[in-house]
Amino acid sequence: MDIKQLEQKKTLLDSHRPLPPELINNLQEWFDIELTYTSNAIEGNTLTRQETALVVEKGLTVKGKPLKDHLEATNHTNALHLIKSLVNLKPSDLTESQLLEIHASVLKGIDDPHAGKYRKVSVRIAGSTVVFPSALKVPDLMHVFMQWVQSIDLDPLTHAAMAHYKLVSIHPFIDGNGRTARLLMNLILMMSGYPPAIIKPEDRLDYINALESAQLGGTLDPFIDLILQAVDNSLDIYLDALSN
Repeated sequence: MDIKQLEQKKTLLDSHRPLPPELINNLQEWFDIELTYTSNAIEGNTLTRQETALVVEKGLTVKGKPLKDHLEATNHTNALHLIKSLVNLKPSDLTESQLLEIHASVLKGIDDPHAGKYRKVSVRIAGSTVVFPSALKVPDLMHVFMQWVQSIDLDPLTHAAMAHYKLVSIHPFIDGNGRTARLLMNLILMMSGYPPAIIKPEDRLDYINALESAQLGGTLDPFIDLILQAVDNSLDIYLDALSN
């Protein structure tokens, strides 16, 4: 995926700004559900797209589905509202406490003792040979990571994708690393006027393989390309809405 292509699409989208308020509201509501459904589905949440909408928009419970799945849906939506409140900042303004607040939103009511707190134990991912840093190193690694987020001189697309990769590679939390990394990535994208990237459940294997391959010493190119493709799809959704 060519970054210049995406920059051109963003320029076209920017030429239509300010977008009609009713269009913004409609698209934001759609993206909120889609981002919540897809990000949770990647982590094993069993709610369908329609069930996610019922839980988030109507406050309903879905018979036969675990309470945890319902909490993950409402929590992710609340975390989206939180990152939207930060969109007018720049990456250089982001703080470690804000990142911890995002994570706390993800795990609220599910694992309160670990919500918004770095792990104190080693972690492994089932089926993966990736070895994550020692828990003792996490606070220092996160301090360095946030300095990188604040000072990096990259285009926003690469910056967002690499922020995701670096965060999940530190794996600073007991749970919620992937969701927090995707929220951070999308916050960085939205800070620069891009729509958020949606990683579809059907792309889960490619996504996980691209991450793991880079973590085991391979190139980051397939992972960055996957993120760029996701942003391209989101730009098309906005541009198609404007042409109708």
